[in-house]
Amino acid sequence: MSALPDNYRALTLSSGIQVAARRTPEKVALKEGERELTYRQLAARISALARKLLESGMQRGDRVAILAPNCLEYPELVCGIADAGLIAVTLNPRAHAVEISEVMRDSRARAWFVHPTLSELAASSNLPRPELQVLIDSDYAAWCSSSNSATTLPPITEFDSFVLVYTSGTTGKPKGVLLPHRARTLLFYAKALEYGCYGRDDRHLCIAPLSSGGGFGFSMGALFFGGFLEILRKFDPTVVLEKLARGAFTGTFVVPSHLHAMLEGDHAVLDRYRGAAPHLKSIICNAAALPFVLKQRVIDYWGEGILHETYGFTEAAIVTNLRPVDQLLKPGSVGMGFPLCDVRLLDEAGADVALGCVGELFVSSPYLFNGYWERPEETAACMRGPWISAGDLARQDADGCYYIVDRKKDMVISGGFNVYPREIEEILLQHPAISECAVIGLPDARWGERLRACVVLKAGARASNEEIKDFCRGALADYKVPRDVVTVEELPRNANGKVLKRILRDSYMEA
Repeated sequence: MSALPDNYRALTLSSGIQVAARRTPEKVALKEGERELTYRQLAARISALARKLLESGMQRGDRVAILAPNCLEYPELVCGIADAGLIAVTLNPRAHAVEISEVMRDSRARAWFVHPTLSELAASSNLPRPELQVLIDSDYAAWCSSSNSATTLPPITEFDSFVLVYTSGTTGKPKGVLLPHRARTLLFYAKALEYGCYGRDDRHLCIAPLSSGGGFGFSMGALFFGGFLEILRKFDPTVVLEKLARGAFTGTFVVPSHLHAMLEGDHAVLDRYRGAAPHLKSIICNAAALPFVLKQRVIDYWGEGILHETYGFTEAAIVTNLRPVDQLLKPGSVGMGFPLCDVRLLDEAGADVALGCVGELFVSSPYLFNGYWERPEETAACMRGPWISAGDLARQDADGCYYIVDRKKDMVISGGFNVYPREIEEILLQHPAISECAVIGLPDARWGERLRACVVLKAGARASNEEIKDFCRGALADYKVPRDVVTVEELPRNANGKVLKRILRDSYMEA
């Protein structure tokens, strides 16, 4: 790389906050419960934390873990760790102690910050104690502010990794994904362009876990441009409905399970807040497929012109977006390529497939990851030059819109036919008694694989297995009709709301 000009300024995670702190220092940046931080306070706390970490012996590139639910301190922790030249490891607060132990061992984190509500979990993790352990309690702010203001922070380039996010592991063991400043800061600009709710006068409601890539990224965009962010400690459907109706919020990020919980709730509450979100510009949905029947309910409840369905994956961030105008015109579509995203559908030989045909989706953009943590072979396996794939199969229509057919690993081959479970799930969700569902393939001596539908029934609803099969026969070819239907209390999900089909398959194999 040629020498950078003297006036070069790197795009870093906290650079927008620093600008906002000089422009509107007394504006409230963050709120959680009754606690608030102005931009002046937030910027100062980020710098103090960065200095304190360096004074505590941390070296450039060291990993620092965060085990906390959504809280006021979360954004400053990630930004402060990054400004010190370190890499934040965002642990899932709902994970099992064994899972936390695996991530800590894999990342070799030298320090961690633990929220008091999770101190018992941290103590039971059976892992090597990090050299530096800080409790995010009433003494945390004083610990940070005790740093020496003369301590010099290292220069940060926009290609430096700032966070290590462990993948959801829907098909296997989670891997650490290294994300650079450049990928996420450029993405903030694209989000502001596409969603229209990330200006300095906008207000964002954070309800998704900040420990997840999507939950943090969509919320951080509000702070990067000097807007307002309110963080909810935990998701409560009634509270969210009320906040959107009365809090003058212009944007929020959700996963389908959030929408499902809100619109399946108390009818009196739903009627009270129906359509009552006068300032809302965008509801951004991501992380899992948004069923068309649920999409229709969202639009009926909040009105048209608001809902975006975004497709992406941790390694590449956002890949496509279906805008509000196309929500009901393009059933099953995830929209066109996101700004600066170049998308291709390739066959097994690496050639582009014909229009309308199914191929593996690859994307090239400025938002890509820096690679998997200490897994160069796996990094290379998902790349073809500048192109990356998450193993999703898709097709494209004549208007340029993409349709995710299914995950390559979830495709079922039954009796010689390729069957895409996602298509069957869309039909099942049209059944009046079914609330949620997941279709998986199981070993079968005759057919190679057979289809099993795992369904969650709505409260008080009943439907026999044969009734559900007959319903499918009314819309699907015989070979696509599930041979088995089982009713379950709930579907296993990760923190992002994705259904963990490998757990459903493993449970069957164990049985």
